[in-house]
Amino acid sequence: MDTELARTFLTIAETGSFVAASERLHVTQSTVSARIRRLEEWLGAGMFVRERNGSTLTPAGRRFLRHAALLTRVAEQARREIRESLEARTLLTIGARPGLWEDFLCRWLGEFAPRVPDVRVRALMGHEEAIVQAIVEGEADAGILYVPSPRPSLAIEFLFEEVLVLVSTAPPGGNWSAPGYVDVDWGPHFLAWRSRMHPQLDAPAITVNTGWLGLTHLLAHGGCGYFPRRLLRRYLAEGRIHCVAGAPTFRLPAYLCHATAGGTTVLTEALEAIRDAARGIEDVDA
Repeated sequence: MDTELARTFLTIAETGSFVAASERLHVTQSTVSARIRRLEEWLGAGMFVRERNGSTLTPAGRRFLRHAALLTRVAEQARREIRESLEARTLLTIGARPGLWEDFLCRWLGEFAPRVPDVRVRALMGHEEAIVQAIVEGEADAGILYVPSPRPSLAIEFLFEEVLVLVSTAPPGGNWSAPGYVDVDWGPHFLAWRSRMHPQLDAPAITVNTGWLGLTHLLAHGGCGYFPRRLLRRYLAEGRIHCVAGAPTFRLPAYLCHATAGGTTVLTEALEAIRDAARGIEDVDA
C-alpha cells in the first residue's frame, strides 16, 4: 500500500477536515479525496463520515488508526536509515523526558557531538512508554527515563537521583500554598508520597505531565510545586521563587536504558559520557 495514503488518512484524522488536511499537505482537496477513495477501496471499508462541520472516523477508521501510524513510522525509519547509510555516517539516537533534556542532556549533547564529527546525533523528546518502545523497535539507541517499564531486551541501570524540592512564588514566611499548587506527574511513587506528606494538595487546580510546563506556568502566573533542584538554582538566586521552609524533599531516580545486545562503539562512548555527566549532577546535589 502507498504510505502516502496512510499519511493522508492520519492528517484528516488529526485535523478533522479534508479541507484542513489538503492545506497541511499542500495538495488540492480533490487529491485528498482521491487518496482516501483509493484507501477505502483497498481496505474494503469506509474510513470517514463526512459532515458539514468536518469529518469523523468510522469504526473501521478507528481500527485502522494504529496501523496507519505504524506504517508511516516504519516507512520513515526505512527512508531515514537508507539515506544515512548512503551518507556513510553513523546515526546515534538518544531519547529522554523533556525535563531531562533541559540542562542535563542538552549540556551533554553540546559536549559530546563535537567529539564525534562522523556521527549524526538525533535527539528525541517523549515519555517513558514512547521512548522504551523506540529502543525496543530499534528506532532509538538509548533513553534516560524516570519510570521505565522493564522489557526482556532492555538494559536498565541507575543513573542519578533528582532531588525534588517544594518551591513557591509566595514571599518567604507567608502562605506558600496560597498561589495554588501546580501538580506535575512525577510518577506513581511521587503521587503516593505527596498524598501522604501533603494531603491538603490532593485536589490541585492545575495538573501537567511535564516539569518544564509546570515550572513555566508557575513562573508566569505564580504558584507552588515540586521541581528538580538542578533546574531551580537560577530562579532561586533571582528571588523569583523560594524554597518552602521545612518541606520534605523527594528523591526521584533517573535510569539509563538501552538494548541489551547490538551496541556499537559510538553508543558505548555515548553512554559513558552520559554517566560522566550524571556524576556531575550527583556532586552538585550531594
